[in-house]
Formats: sequence, structure tokens, C-alpha cells
Amino acid sequence: MRPDAESPPRLSVVIPMYNEEEVLPLLVQRLRPVLDGLGRTYEVVAVDDGSRDDTAAIVHLLRAKWPQLRLIKLRRNSGHQAALSAGLFRSRGDYVVSLDADLQDPPEAIAEMLQAAEDGELDIVYGVRADRSTDTSFKRVTAGWYYKLMRRIVGKKMPDGAGDFRLLSRAMVEALRGLPERAPVYRLLVPWLGFPSGQVAYTREKRAAGVSKYPLTRMIKLTVDSIVSFTAAPLRVATWLGGFGVLLGLALVVKTLWAYFAGATVPGWTSMFLVVIFFGACQLLCLGLLGEYVGRIYAASQGRPAYYVGYDSDGHEETDGMIDTIRAADPGRVRATAGEGRA
Repeated sequence: MRPDAESPPRLSVVIPMYNEEEVLPLLVQRLRPVLDGLGRTYEVVAVDDGSRDDTAAIVHLLRAKWPQLRLIKLRRNSGHQAALSAGLFRSRGDYVVSLDADLQDPPEAIAEMLQAAEDGELDIVYGVRADRSTDTSFKRVTAGWYYKLMRRIVGKKMPDGAGDFRLLSRAMVEALRGLPERAPVYRLLVPWLGFPSGQVAYTREKRAAGVSKYPLTRMIKLTVDSIVSFTAAPLRVATWLGGFGVLLGLALVVKTLWAYFAGATVPGWTSMFLVVIFFGACQLLCLGLLGEYVGRIYAASQGRPAYYVGYDSDGHEETDGMIDTIRAADPGRVRATAGEGRA
């Protein structure tokens, strides 16, 4: 159902996109029947995160046949969490579902999530993976470590296997909007706020088309952002290393005095070499930890936005820029792909 211009829709579905032209037809084919079958007003907020392919142009053309589809185009690639922020904060629904475009998280679970939120008066409904049998052994092990570490930081309210596939109430979205986070990690922020929550289990599928936008380097960055944004524990590591270094230094002083009074004062280069390496490594590690936090303080003091919206089909900002984007694309290929999405 299409929302009225004046009244907000019951549901918003926010989809960050980066170079997703290959999967768009499949996404529309699966997502639209689910949302049309809900019997509630809805909008689909597609956030183009500075794609270098024809993602934005295809979405723009798809809107002609799908009036509930809305396009938000960021001026540059700002990252998945920033694109998610842009969609969340510009959505208008009473409930907001965040969904990736790759169809690994099934759109069919949205109906169950919305029903659980309405029946239980929940502000959060997590999509939780029932199993990780489709993942590699490395991915399962590292994911297990990540969630164990994050629960130590955030608390036990963070469910195991929950990513960015979740439903939030409007009150929850407004609470997130009020936080001063410059680089939010929503899989930690959402449970940290402590709103009433529930879970819906689902089986994660293989990517429908295209290539993954989350390689190992981005997963490592997500882990670092998660730790540094939520705890000062790494700085305490520096303190513990410093304390251990002091104790080791005292032990070496005692050993040196003992050797002096025993007459064994021949210096040994091995012990000196090891001591220099140890303390040098400790100093570099401590400086690195301090630099990570100081760098984030510096970035926060600059006050630069995490993203900048260049076009919103709901508000029609920068319309000429959107037209130029469509003209620059391959018209035949764009129309063909958009036609596949309508089939």
C-alpha cells in the first residue's frame, strides 16, 4: 500500500546500496510481493552510497512502476554504516527495517519481524541467524570471537548472530538520532540503549548476485570501530604493559646489583638487546593505542558530517544532478535491467 503524502507509512525498509546493479532485479522480485502482501502502508528507502555503476539510475527508473520506492543518493562513498544512518534518519515509517541488497537476509522475514514488534510492543526485533553452516570455518571462528568480545563490552543484550538486519521502532530511531556518534556501529548502539527487544530466527542465504562489499579488511575495520567506539579497554592494556615493564625493570635492577656484588660484572649484549626490544615494542604499542583515540577525538572536533545527501527523491534535492547521472549511464543497459525488476 502506498502512504499518503501527509501521513507517515507504517513501515520503512532502508537498503544501503553500493554497486548493486546486478542484484537489483532479483531484489525487487522478492521484496515487492512481501511488502505488498503486508496490507500496510510502506516505503522502500534505497540509499546509493556513491556507487560507480548504474545502481542509482536503475533505482530511479524503477520508481516509475513502484511508487513506494524512494532514492537517496549520497555524494560520495561514505561507508555502509553512514549510508544506513542516512536511510534511518530520513525514513518516515512507524517501524524501520534495515536490509542489505544482496538478499542474504531474506525479505520474507520482514512480515514476521513486524508482527512480533506489533504483538509484543517491541522497539527492536533482531534478525538472528539460525546457523552458520554456509560460512567458512574461518568466518565462523572469527564471528564467534567477535560476538563474545562485543557482549563483554555492550552486555548480554546483544544477541549472538545478529547483524544489521533488524526492525526498529520510530522511538528507537529518534533515540539513535539524538546520540552524538560520528561513526556509529549500530549492531552495538542498538542493544546498548536497552529498549525492549525480540528475535526472529532465519537462515542466511548465499549472495544472489555481484560480489561481497565486506572483505576481510572491512571486517577488521568494523571490529576496531566497535572496540574503540565503546570502551577504553585498549588504553588499559597500555597501563598493564607499563606496569609489567616496571616490574621487569625492578627485577633487572636486582639482578644487576646481585651480579655487581658477586663480581660478575661482565656486560651481556643479549639481555640488553632483549630489554631494548621489549620496551621499544611496548612504547610503540602504547603510542599506537593513544594515537587511535586521539585521532578519533580530532575527527570529532572537526565536526564534519559522516555523509552528505546529494539527492532525495522525496524532497527532490539536486534533481539536475540525478538527471545527469542517468544520462551518463548506458541507457539501453539501464532500461533492460529496470525492465527485469518489473517482470
